[in-house]
Order: sequence, then structure tokens, then C-alpha cells
Amino acid sequence: MRIKESLKQKKRLNADVYVFIVLGLISFSVLMISTRSFIIDFKALGLSTFSGIRGGVHFVSSFFSQTILSIQELASLRQDYAELTDRITRYEQLERNAAEIRQENNRLREQLGFSETVAYRHIPAELIGRDPDNLFSALVINKGKYHGIENNMPVIAFQNGIQALVGKIVQAGQLESLVMPIYDTSSYVSARFSDSRYEGIVEGQGSPEMPLIMRFIRKRAKDEISFGDLIASSGMGGVFPPGITIGRANKIHYQEYETSMEVELDAAIDFSRLEYVFVIETEKPNEAGWEKDG
Repeated sequence: MRIKESLKQKKRLNADVYVFIVLGLISFSVLMISTRSFIIDFKALGLSTFSGIRGGVHFVSSFFSQTILSIQELASLRQDYAELTDRITRYEQLERNAAEIRQENNRLREQLGFSETVAYRHIPAELIGRDPDNLFSALVINKGKYHGIENNMPVIAFQNGIQALVGKIVQAGQLESLVMPIYDTSSYVSARFSDSRYEGIVEGQGSPEMPLIMRFIRKRAKDEISFGDLIASSGMGGVFPPGITIGRANKIHYQEYETSMEVELDAAIDFSRLEYVFVIETEKPNEAGWEKDG
């Protein structure tokens, strides 16, 4: 009996301890909830949480704002770069134009200086093209009948310090004219050697790259002419005035059985660089010779 009563007392004691512990925990929980410090900690936790969210939102919005600003700035820089590039291009073009104008002025001054030394009345003109029908391999100049130009007028030019023969007018329009150059196969110029004075006829071979041919030179001239001799117009025939340089001899053709000899010559004019010419106004020589200025 005593053992059973002892066990019952022990169980009650354990039950009381458990109840005490539970009541103590409940009391502590109620006490903690009712205190101000717990409320402050809860607010701090919420503030920290919302601060983190707000910081993330600010970071994202700042990133996109900076990205948009960077894109706008890049577009502006590209526009500025394009404008600067275009401006540099214009400046370079202006510089090239200025250089071309200086060169053109130098050439014009050179031609003007030559014009003042030409002994014959003349009309300056500019080469503006070639005959589209390739008639006579003709060159086109920007002067015509309106400026006093007529058919068969001689045409000369100034190159490398030399007054040289270009050809003659074969068709004069009102404002433009065709010039048959001396290298054309239909061109014939009475000529003579400047030193030995032997005469002949200079003919073209159809191309400025091919040499001119001086034919009908007396055979006895072979001992008195040589490579590099100057050949000029003789004035015979009344078309070309005398003393206009045609070219220089570069090869002599001589055959014993021929009654005359031939000479190849390089034209004094480089037609690939020809820009300006002078048309000699006087068509025919008078009794005293070719009419000159003054």
C-alpha cells in the first residue's frame, strides 16, 4: 500500500512541475509581447526589410536611367562625330580646291605671259573636248565665229616654254570650233629644219602617241641633219605662219633608191596635257609676209 501511495505522490509532483513550467513559459511570452522593446525590434525588422526593397528598386531604376542616358549620349556623340567628319571633308575639299585654283592661276599667268609675246593677232581659247564623231581626230575649243574664228585659222599653244603648233580650225561654229591636230592623217604642214633650212611636208599618223612624219626632204640633207634637230613651220602655202615649232627629229629614214628621204619627229606639244590654245587671226600673208600685231 505504501508503495502505491508513493508512486501516486511522485506522479502528482511531476504533473505539478510540468504545469509550472508551462505556466512560466506562457507568463514570459505574455510579458515579452506586452513590453515596448519587442515592438521596437519588430519595427526595426520591418524598416530593414523595406529599406532593402527600396534600395533594390532604386538600384534598378538608376541602372535603367543611366543606360538610357548613355544611349542618348552615344547617339549625340555619333551625331557630333558625323558632323565633324563632314566638316573635315568640306575643309579638305576646300583645301584641294584652293590648291587647284592656285595651280590654275599659275597656268593662266603662264599663258597670259605667252599671249603677250605672240607676234600675231590671236584669240585665246580653252580645250573643252573632242569631236564625238572623231572627225579628223578633232579637238573642240570654246570659241567660234562669234569670237572672230573662221575655218583654216592656225592654232598654237604654249608648253614647256615653247610656242608650238597644234593644228588648224576645220569647222567654226557660233560658240565652239573643231581643231584638226597635226597628228591627224589629213593634216599637212609645210615645214623646215631650223638650222639646216631643208624643207619638207609634215604629216600625221592618226594618233598623238605616234611620231609625225616629215616627207620629201632632199637626200643631200642626210649629212646635215641629226637626231634632236628642231623642225618648224615654213610659212609656205599661206595657212601656217613661219617659225612655229612642230617637233624634233628622232629617226632618219634614208634609202639610196629613193629620190627623197623621210624623218620621224616627236611633236613639241603633249596633247594629253593640252588645256589652252591660241587661234591666230590672220588667215593669209600679205605682200610683206604674215601680218603681225603693231
